[in-house]
Amino acid sequence: MNQQQNLKKKIEKQVNRIKKAEHDRPSLLPQTVYLSTTVLVMLLPIIAGAYLGHWLDSMMEGFSMRWTLSMLFLGIVIGFFNVYFLIKD
Repeated sequence: MNQQQNLKKKIEKQVNRIKKAEHDRPSLLPQTVYLSTTVLVMLLPIIAGAYLGHWLDSMMEGFSMRWTLSMLFLGIVIGFFNVYFLIKD
Protein backbone atom coordinates (compact mmCIF):
# COMPACT_ATOMS: atom_id res chain seq x y z
CA MET A 1 0.00 0.00 0.00
CA ASN A 2 2.82 2.38 0.88
CA GLN A 3 4.53 1.65 -2.43
CA GLN A 4 1.34 2.51 -4.33
CA GLN A 5 1.05 5.83 -2.50
CA ASN A 6 4.65 6.71 -3.32
CA LEU A 7 4.06 5.86 -6.98
CA LYS A 8 0.85 7.92 -6.99
CA LYS A 9 2.67 10.93 -5.49
CA LYS A 10 5.48 10.68 -8.06
CA ILE A 11 3.01 10.51 -10.93
CA GLU A 12 1.01 13.47 -9.58
CA LYS A 13 4.22 15.45 -9.20
CA GLN A 14 5.23 14.71 -12.80
CA VAL A 15 1.75 15.60 -14.09
CA ASN A 16 1.89 18.92 -12.24
CA ARG A 17 5.36 19.64 -13.71
CA ILE A 18 4.08 18.91 -17.23
CA LYS A 19 1.03 21.15 -16.73
CA LYS A 20 3.23 23.94 -15.37
CA ALA A 21 5.63 23.61 -18.32
CA GLU A 22 2.74 23.80 -20.80
CA HIS A 23 1.32 26.84 -19.03
CA ASP A 24 4.68 28.68 -18.91
CA ARG A 25 5.59 27.95 -22.53
CA PRO A 26 5.95 31.24 -24.43
CA SER A 27 3.48 31.86 -27.21
CA LEU A 28 4.22 33.07 -30.72
CA LEU A 29 3.46 36.77 -30.14
CA PRO A 30 5.98 37.40 -27.32
CA GLN A 31 8.66 35.50 -29.22
CA THR A 32 7.97 37.56 -32.34
CA VAL A 33 8.14 40.82 -30.39
CA TYR A 34 11.42 39.77 -28.76
CA LEU A 35 12.96 38.80 -32.10
CA SER A 36 11.78 42.04 -33.73
CA THR A 37 13.25 44.09 -30.89
CA THR A 38 16.54 42.23 -31.20
CA VAL A 39 16.69 42.91 -34.95
CA LEU A 40 15.87 46.59 -34.46
CA VAL A 41 18.55 47.11 -31.82
CA MET A 42 21.02 45.53 -34.21
CA LEU A 43 20.02 47.28 -37.44
CA LEU A 44 19.31 50.84 -36.31
CA PRO A 45 22.92 51.66 -35.27
CA ILE A 46 24.22 50.11 -38.50
CA ILE A 47 21.86 52.14 -40.70
CA ALA A 48 22.46 55.31 -38.67
CA GLY A 49 26.22 54.83 -38.90
CA ALA A 50 26.13 54.31 -42.65
CA TYR A 51 23.91 57.34 -43.15
CA LEU A 52 26.04 59.57 -40.91
CA GLY A 53 29.23 58.40 -42.60
CA HIS A 54 27.80 59.02 -46.06
CA TRP A 55 26.70 62.50 -44.99
CA LEU A 56 30.18 63.28 -43.61
CA ASP A 57 31.80 61.99 -46.81
CA SER A 58 29.51 64.18 -48.92
CA MET A 59 30.80 67.24 -47.04
CA MET A 60 34.36 66.52 -48.18
CA GLU A 61 35.74 67.34 -51.59
CA GLY A 62 36.38 64.49 -54.00
CA PHE A 63 35.38 60.88 -53.63
CA SER A 64 35.83 59.42 -50.18
CA MET A 65 34.38 56.45 -48.35
CA ARG A 66 36.49 56.80 -45.24
CA TRP A 67 33.72 58.10 -42.97
CA THR A 68 31.09 55.78 -44.44
CA LEU A 69 33.14 52.67 -43.75
CA SER A 70 34.27 53.91 -40.34
CA MET A 71 30.77 54.76 -39.17
CA LEU A 72 29.39 51.55 -40.66
CA PHE A 73 31.92 49.53 -38.68
CA LEU A 74 31.14 51.53 -35.55
CA GLY A 75 27.43 50.89 -36.09
CA ILE A 76 28.07 47.14 -36.40
CA VAL A 77 30.06 47.12 -33.15
CA ILE A 78 27.41 49.14 -31.30
CA GLY A 79 24.67 46.88 -32.72
CA PHE A 80 26.41 43.75 -31.45
CA PHE A 81 26.86 45.32 -28.02
CA ASN A 82 23.17 46.27 -27.97
CA VAL A 83 22.12 42.71 -28.78
CA TYR A 84 24.54 41.31 -26.19
CA PHE A 85 23.15 43.56 -23.44
CA LEU A 86 19.55 42.83 -24.50
CA ILE A 87 20.06 39.07 -24.37
CA LYS A 88 22.17 39.23 -21.20
CA ASP A 89 19.26 40.61 -19.15
